[in-house]
Amino acid sequence: MSSNGQIKILFLAADPSDAARLRLGQELRDIREKLQLAKERDRFVLDSRESVRPGDISQAIFDFEPQIVHFSGHGTSTGELCFEDLLGKYQPVQPDALAALFELVADQINCVVLNACYSEAQAKAIAEYIPFVIGMNKAIGDQAAIAFAVGFYKALAARRTIDQAYKFGCVEIRLQGIAEHLTPVLYSKQNSVSPGKTGEVPSSSSANLNPGQRQRILQEIESLQQQYDLLSQKLSRLRLDLAIESSTVVKFQLEKQIENAEAEKTQLTQRIEQLENSLQ
Repeated sequence: MSSNGQIKILFLAADPSDAARLRLGQELRDIREKLQLAKERDRFVLDSRESVRPGDISQAIFDFEPQIVHFSGHGTSTGELCFEDLLGKYQPVQPDALAALFELVADQINCVVLNACYSEAQAKAIAEYIPFVIGMNKAIGDQAAIAFAVGFYKALAARRTIDQAYKFGCVEIRLQGIAEHLTPVLYSKQNSVSPGKTGEVPSSSSANLNPGQRQRILQEIESLQQQYDLLSQKLSRLRLDLAIESSTVVKFQLEKQIENAEAEKTQLTQRIEQLENSLQ
């Protein structure tokens, strides 16, 4: 926190002209709006830099002296973040290079948010030096990325902790009906924090999981979440049909279908929770 009690957030955006276009402007507008609507809006100062080149990162940090750095843009499946070159084209930055930069400003920055596809590798590297780092464990859609940012900063503006704000960001994705709430991951120093289990040190069972096992568990959770979402849609249709149905026989059949679907939904919820607990 700065000497006057303000929290400074630096928003860095890069959208190379030779990559798929992203709604980075919308993300920035939504974050700014949520902070301005907060009761303690004067506590937050948001500065943004767009079309960011690798050399711009350190300059922006020197100039603004933020406590939170938020990057929005592209990431590659090999763990690189995509900035821009002098011509506005794609220029990748390796995880160890960015981590080396944040090592030098670790006394100043408390949180880094990497709102970009496949940014988990970058998050893990940076978390060796920065207390809280959020990345994405796979590709994330524009809508989900924006929803996470909105939920995260709404919670911060309501004086929630960073790990609590992370949870609110994940919930915001779910509230939008998007099946990507397990994509954001939070790292605290070198300790991975699983989706939905922030602020807790991983148990020994999690520490014994190898990367392949963790990936299979995450894939199963994603598959179960898709089933859960489809089942929720089915329940909505069944309840609507029940509300307008006049036949007693058909109503009875619909009620049984709803009962069975709700029981299946409960089982899915329990299984997802079991798998998430195994990642603690």
